[in-house]
Amino acid sequence: MIEFGHLSHVGLRREHNEDTYYGDAEMGLWLVADGMGGHEFGEVASALARETVVREVKSGKPLGEAIRLADEEIIRHSRRRADSLPMGTTIVAVLVRDGRFEMGWVGDSRVYLWNGQLIQVSQDHSYVQELIEQGAITPEQARTHPHRNVVTQALGVTDPASLKVETISGEFKPGMQLLLCSDGLTEEVDDDQIARLLARKELTAQECVEQLILAALDGGGSDNVTVVLVRST
Repeated sequence: MIEFGHLSHVGLRREHNEDTYYGDAEMGLWLVADGMGGHEFGEVASALARETVVREVKSGKPLGEAIRLADEEIIRHSRRRADSLPMGTTIVAVLVRDGRFEMGWVGDSRVYLWNGQLIQVSQDHSYVQELIEQGAITPEQARTHPHRNVVTQALGVTDPASLKVETISGEFKPGMQLLLCSDGLTEEVDDDQIARLLARKELTAQECVEQLILAALDGGGSDNVTVVLVRST
């Protein structure tokens, strides 16, 4: 059995919410997309990503291929616009079937796995993550780095030949939780605080999501914030 919670909030400093998300327990698909491009462009890009991935997974396409097709759809849509301004989106998606999960991502939206402890499963496609891997900065320094919001991969803006759609699969046993979120959460709430909330068994999945959103707003709410929590019960 699957229980899930979901919520998106514009945050305290933005006028528009360019995040979007999707959740369908029967289909076993959940995703979060964080659009970029300003004005309505980010909203369009994230919505196109959501619609394309849902449609392609329903038709039987593998998750990674569905994400690549979403990239192509955003690029086609962008080229048809009179102003031709680029628009893009990060995406993280999870497919749960037969006691296993498959996840795919591009950008710095994240998936965490909770199994008594918190594990960041996805790896950010970001400038600061590259600096961490080079040993130039620590993860703690990355949280306040002036370029922490610079992504190195995104649907719609990265050259398709260079696009890295990363996928990971694993077991999804009863008691495990998968947390999908935009960087509006991780910008304001550290992993320890996320872990403490996921450990609270008295909270429903929806209540846990609401507490995470409140924590992001309490932390400053500098960006749109979207959280989806999937539990195996």
